[in-house]
Amino acid sequence: MDKKDKVKILILDDEKQFTEELSGFFENSDFESFEANTEAEGRKILNKHAIDLLILDVRLPGANGLDILKEVKNQYPYMEVIIISAHGDMDTVIKAMRLGAFDYLRKPFRFIDIQIALERTQKYLQMQRKLKHMEEKNSLISKTLEKKIDRQFIGVSPQILEVFEQAITAANYPEANVLITGESGTGKENIARIIHYSSTRKDHIFSAVNSSAITETLLESEFFGHKKGSFTGAIADKMGYFEVCNHGTLFLDEIADMPFNLQAKILRATEEKVVTRVGDTHLIHTDFRIISATNYDIEERVEKKQFRLDLLHRLNTLHIHIPALRDRPEDIEPLVTHFIELFAARLNKIDLQVSPDVFAALKKYDFPGNVRELRNMTERAIMLCKGNTLGIADFRVKPKRSEIAIQKDDIVDLKMNEIKNIRKALQSCNYNQQAAADLLGIHRDALSRKMKKYSINISKREE
Repeated sequence: MDKKDKVKILILDDEKQFTEELSGFFENSDFESFEANTEAEGRKILNKHAIDLLILDVRLPGANGLDILKEVKNQYPYMEVIIISAHGDMDTVIKAMRLGAFDYLRKPFRFIDIQIALERTQKYLQMQRKLKHMEEKNSLISKTLEKKIDRQFIGVSPQILEVFEQAITAANYPEANVLITGESGTGKENIARIIHYSSTRKDHIFSAVNSSAITETLLESEFFGHKKGSFTGAIADKMGYFEVCNHGTLFLDEIADMPFNLQAKILRATEEKVVTRVGDTHLIHTDFRIISATNYDIEERVEKKQFRLDLLHRLNTLHIHIPALRDRPEDIEPLVTHFIELFAARLNKIDLQVSPDVFAALKKYDFPGNVRELRNMTERAIMLCKGNTLGIADFRVKPKRSEIAIQKDDIVDLKMNEIKNIRKALQSCNYNQQAAADLLGIHRDALSRKMKKYSINISKREE
């Protein structure tokens, strides 16, 4: 790609090692990066080059990143800005978004996090749409949604086309709450984003919250906000998720894991659209839509008195179920093709071909991690490939299936079966908890809780 066609990125951060590492990540890619460690250096680069995207730290020597953000958006209104910080809080996020930031990332973050954020920016998508191969993809995402939705929702099967149609129907009813079900890795958040950005709420905030990742001591504060001085550490007034999502969408992921004592309060807020901050008596009216998601049988949770039936009825006005990847094998080939295009240039592997036996083998695999697992599998295969043809040995399908797939005949004792699969995943990932969680298709916090619950330690000598 010609240098003039590349997206120009300015990294403005006071840590020189950070700017150098991030700039190195952008080498041999569709981006041309510039580094600056002070405000003055950053302004010189902005005056000299037509920067498309600014990655800006909130805290700089002698300068406030939010002030710089405000000036930059006034002077360069079409420049995208991603705010980063090691000291972020909800107030900073809200201020940054109101001042025109496109995204907000908290340090430390993985390179894949910044890559995903970059791929969602308007400048990047405008450039990508000019390339011929983007027109040839079997993507369900329309051009009007490309700016806001992660490009992983791809498929040609009747099942996935039906899911997309249901999402568009849900978008036409912006007051209706939606429950999205499906196994981990099927793309539930992508569907939620399609619904939001296809609806009349698209110009307002879409906030994704992991219902199981918030500690119980902060639950009320995070959802309802708090008043300054209401508890130790409440040094300022703070808006909660319900206020932040006024006229927008609140996406509650892993809703079945929400603590039972919070569910009644969520129900009341959802019904009345009125909230009160912790430590305050003032009623705040807010208009939000809830889209929730779970990979559990939530009706079973209701039967076990772990989830409120009245809350389920409130959240389940419209229900969308995403089939597992194993139930729609015709989507595997277009997904692999897309992931190869995505990773090949990034990993400097050009003109890759796929051996015909690869797709045949993949279609026989169960994919417990669904599309997320296929994505990781394809990225690893590209890394392992020695030549220009991806073979079945690069994908390592058989070992993956024998190590972690849950066979139907084994499901006799649910608890022992879960313990067994957690142990197998940990062993196969050399006891790397993040990798094991990805392999199992669950959040790392959920894996940590299960390990604690079943007294599973991470000693490599564990029998």
